[in-house]
Amino acid sequence: MGAPEPLDGPPLASLRRSQRAGRRLPRRAAEGRRSFTSTLRALEQLADAGAQVSVHVVDLDSHVHVLAGDDHVTMPVAGLGVVPLLIEVAAAFESGALDPLEIVDRSAVDSVSTSGVWRHLHAPALPLEDLAVLAATAGDPIAVNALLTRVGHDRVRQRIEDLGLRRTALLDRFRDERGPDDAPQVAVGSAREFAGLFSALVNSQVVGAPVSAQVSEWLSLNQDLSLVAASTGLDPFAHDHDAHGLLFINKTGRDRGVRAEAGVLAGPRAGVAYSLIVCFDDLSITHRLRAHDAFRVLGVELMEYTH
Repeated sequence: MGAPEPLDGPPLASLRRSQRAGRRLPRRAAEGRRSFTSTLRALEQLADAGAQVSVHVVDLDSHVHVLAGDDHVTMPVAGLGVVPLLIEVAAAFESGALDPLEIVDRSAVDSVSTSGVWRHLHAPALPLEDLAVLAATAGDPIAVNALLTRVGHDRVRQRIEDLGLRRTALLDRFRDERGPDDAPQVAVGSAREFAGLFSALVNSQVVGAPVSAQVSEWLSLNQDLSLVAASTGLDPFAHDHDAHGLLFINKTGRDRGVRAEAGVLAGPRAGVAYSLIVCFDDLSITHRLRAHDAFRVLGVELMEYTH
């Protein structure tokens, strides 16, 4: 897929993937900022092991792309693809096309038995707004399926197009098993587009200020802080008002051999929007932990950058 696009700043050295992969790894301008040396090393190790990596980090103030590699490549993103759905739901709430208190019966929704929270609850029905919270905070697959059924694929597809996302798509609902007639992935996207989408959310540029604020509020409640966010020290269950003034919103995506995360991290020194997608052979726990470690290394260096 070639080299990463040139970054803002002085000419940079590049790191190459293994000969098998034949692609270049991310690079960044280091002058005046802490380097992402450890992140580059971790991503290089993943690439050498045969993983595909896509990463993009942009400074919210200067708009400098401080880290980028294969960020234009469309890759599976699993539950990260729910973000455009949440945007469409929030826009429908704002316009009055949907009633946030409309009740959805769980029995009328395509079920998923492998994960989620709603399947463990006694409540057989919930309002749409509560389903949006479940989708954002826990990635609940039944809640996502309910929202997608109510909104419709066509409206989500149109919303993605309106947002200018050319490499992002929500392909299918969540399923326990994927057959030959089903889409091979729930969603696909690129690191550059998801980092840009999160940057636009916190800058009130997605649809409008009310919609941006609503989606950001939902995502600020996300409880999956096990990847990039593991380095923030935030409480997974109460981090929307951090005592140290750390602003953080994120969404993760997980599937077999897929880990993806996008978000915004802002501290006293700087703010960034970021996205990292890793596709790897999930052959053993070692392969999986190596992928998770790369996310956490990026998290450490993002904390250094913003603080």
